[in-house]
Amino acid sequence: MKVFNLLLNILWLVFCGLWMALGYLVAALICFVLIVTIPFGIASLRIAGFVLWPFGRTTVQRPGAGAPSCVGNVIWVVFAGWWLALAHLITSIPLFLSIIGIPFGWANLKLIPISLMPLGQEVVPTDEAFGGR
Repeated sequence: MKVFNLLLNILWLVFCGLWMALGYLVAALICFVLIVTIPFGIASLRIAGFVLWPFGRTTVQRPGAGAPSCVGNVIWVVFAGWWLALAHLITSIPLFLSIIGIPFGWANLKLIPISLMPLGQEVVPTDEAFGGR
């Protein structure tokens, strides 16, 4: 399974992972420059790493993430989340046009919720998310 995930991640990196991660890095840099939004920048970097190498990992709700994460996610959607989600949507369209790209198109669509609400989320290996170790 790990070899399969490695192959998928390499193909993902070539087809769309690199440029999507760059979008999250730009958002993080803007957040770091504005200082007050540093927590958003940290979340953006976390998601950039996930978008760069997603197969074999997933996101789960972080324990203890409450109202501040919810309020932060609303702010994030207004200022950065909508254009990152739009980038995932636009990237998925050409991927769906080729046979080999269809799974990557679906993966791009699955990343839209995390692009809209990154605060209060944690990236974990897939087997940890479902109780296996």
